[in-house]
Parts: sequence; C-alpha cells; structure tokens
Amino acid sequence: MDGFLSTLNQTAFLFAFIVIGYILGKFKIIPDNSATVLSKLENNLFVPALVMGTFINNFTVNKIGQAGKVFGISFIMILIMMPIATFISKLITKDKYEQNIFTYGLAFANFGFMGNAVVKALFPEELFLNYIIFTLPLWIMIYLWGVPALLIGGSGEKRSLTESLKSFLNPMFIAMIIGMIIGLLSTVPMPWNEEGLRLPGFITSVITVSGDCMSPVAMLLTGITVSSIDMKKTFTDVKIYAATFIRLIIIPLAFLGLAKFIPFDETVFICAVCALSMPLGLNTVVIPSAYGKDTSKAAGMAVVSHLLSCLTIPLIFMLVNKWFGM
Repeated sequence: MDGFLSTLNQTAFLFAFIVIGYILGKFKIIPDNSATVLSKLENNLFVPALVMGTFINNFTVNKIGQAGKVFGISFIMILIMMPIATFISKLITKDKYEQNIFTYGLAFANFGFMGNAVVKALFPEELFLNYIIFTLPLWIMIYLWGVPALLIGGSGEKRSLTESLKSFLNPMFIAMIIGMIIGLLSTVPMPWNEEGLRLPGFITSVITVSGDCMSPVAMLLTGITVSSIDMKKTFTDVKIYAATFIRLIIIPLAFLGLAKFIPFDETVFICAVCALSMPLGLNTVVIPSAYGKDTSKAAGMAVVSHLLSCLTIPLIFMLVNKWFGM
C-alpha cells in the first residue's frame, strides 16, 4: 500500500501541473507564444541544468568504480532496447516522425523525475545511489542518439554530415560533456584543492534549482500543448494506447520473465525494474516543440501513460514481491 500511495502521490503531483497548463492554455490566460517560450527555457536552461547536475554529482571515478557492474549492465540493456524500440515503432505507425517519437518513448521511459521519486520513496538511500549510476548510460544514449537522431533529426529527411554534427552540439549534449568533466575532476587532486575540483556554492545552487524546474515546466508545457489538440482524438488514438501498453506492461513483464532464467544481482534487478516500469518520457514534448515540430502525439502519450502508470507501477512492484520475494 505504501508503494501504491507513493506512486499515486507522485503521479498526482505531475498531473496537477498538466491540469494547470491545460487551464492556462484553454482559457487563454497566458499569451499564445507561451509554449514556445517554455520549450526554449526547457531546452536551453532547465534540461541542460538537470543533465549537468546529474553528471557532476554522479559521474565520478569512485561511484562508477564501485558500481561498475550496474553501469555496464545498464549500457548493455539500453543497447538491446534501442533496436527493439525501433522495430516496434515501425509496426505501430508508418509515419517517420511518429516512428521517431514512439521509438524514443519506448527506449527511454521517465526514469529520471518519476523514477527518482519512486525509488527514493520505496528504497534505502544506498539503492538510490546505485539507481542514479544505473541511469547514467541511459542519459548518455539519450544525448548521443535519442535527442539528435530522433527528436531533433525530424522526419527522416536526408541530412548532410554537417547538419548531423550540428545536432550533437545542442545545449543538453554540451551540458552532459561539461558535467562529465567536472564530475571526474571532482575526485582528482587540484593544485589549489587536494580534494578535487569544487564549484562555488552559488553556481551549484543555480544548477540544482534550474534542474528542479525541468519536470514541473515540462508538465505545464504538456498541458498547454494538450489544450490546443482534440482531446477526443487523443484518448481514442489506438497508436497511443499501443505504445503505452508496451511501455508500461510488456517491457517490464518481459524483463521479469527474463530474470526468471538469468540470475541478476538484486541491486541491478531492482534498478532495472524501476527504470523500465516508468511512463513515457517528457522529452518527446519538450525538445521537438523548441524546433517547431508537432507535439500533439507526444503530449497525448505523456498524458495517457502518466495517468495509467499510477496503476501499472504498483502492479509491477506487486508482481516483483510475489515472484521474487523482494
């Protein structure tokens, strides 16, 4: 029951911002260009700050060394998930842009904001730290492949090598590289500080607070986007339900079935279940909107999957407890 209430509370928190965004957009309380402004803030400030802060705090020699198995297995899992998600998305839709959105959503769940909150609420601090390490390869592949190839790459049009390289030079990828460097240097003795590189406190606070804004603003943006689309069409879109069902039910159950035959380390197992059980991520709304792309399908996916996840996440954890005694 505690797990169910924790998940329900977090989902309700997210949905409150979607509802607020929907009301603001539907009743024209905010300017017409608000979605564009918010998406620019997300892509150029809040998401990069979240990514940078994550890597600064967790991409250290000590943490990666201590959790090498967790890090390595996570990398293997996402490399397996990428072609599977690509294949499934082609079965769901023939439209290339929609394929990209579905591929991203199936490969990368909302393992960050939702995942962090659920793990923090249900498990001890030590496992939460391992979960952060487990998600690092997911962040890396998001900004090496997910963002540039799927969300920025567009509708399958042919792109020159220069255009492909430019897509990597986005604020999120740059923030990831900077975060990696600072994180690694934080454990390397410096001439002026034997404990390693340390950022001034006010800079750390700016990064942390900016990163904390990412998810609430993303949900506001989702609500604003949903306010301008046909809700009846969204909630009757079979493609959205197909992707949501695969993301919330099929993928985590497939992993649980696999775990019956492959003995995973308990820490790795729990981290994987938590990351795989989360709803569709929010980047499919946030990032394409900043490039003027249609986000109605992605917004619909976000609303439907987050709504249903308050039931499916507790269900998955109940099965874990029953089948594996955890």
